[in-house]
Amino acid sequence: MKISAKGRYALCSLIVMTQNYGNGQYINLSRIAEQLGFSRLYCEQVFALLKKNGLVRSIKGAQGGYQMMLSPKQISVYDVLNITENIIFDHNEQTVAEKAPEIEQTLQEKVFQTMDYALQQSLQTISLYDLSLDVEKHKQNDSFMFFI
Repeated sequence: MKISAKGRYALCSLIVMTQNYGNGQYINLSRIAEQLGFSRLYCEQVFALLKKNGLVRSIKGAQGGYQMMLSPKQISVYDVLNITENIIFDHNEQTVAEKAPEIEQTLQEKVFQTMDYALQQSLQTISLYDLSLDVEKHKQNDSFMFFI
């Protein structure tokens, strides 16, 4: 499976927001884009999708930016990717429905629906909060220095 830049950037950006969640402040997209090293313009496109689908809200002005609408514990990786990765969660096109409908039905039921269900179930168990905790764990592991 391949996740597009839009999906990856959305997850990365929301992890940054999760790390700042609860302080009541709005986070500026320039700050996120600079911290993560990607284009502010692309960040704006990603956040337009996230806002349209109710994951973030925005405020304009000097103290403006974006805030998460829900707790990071309530937002799963599936939620984010379902918004940004249309093609992953679309129904599979039919391949041989006209000439071999029984093969088509078998593939849809036993392969494609099974894969879709497993992917959805897996990604729904991982929250943005979980990802943020793991990021902090990696930061701590990277801070150790060993001398011989």
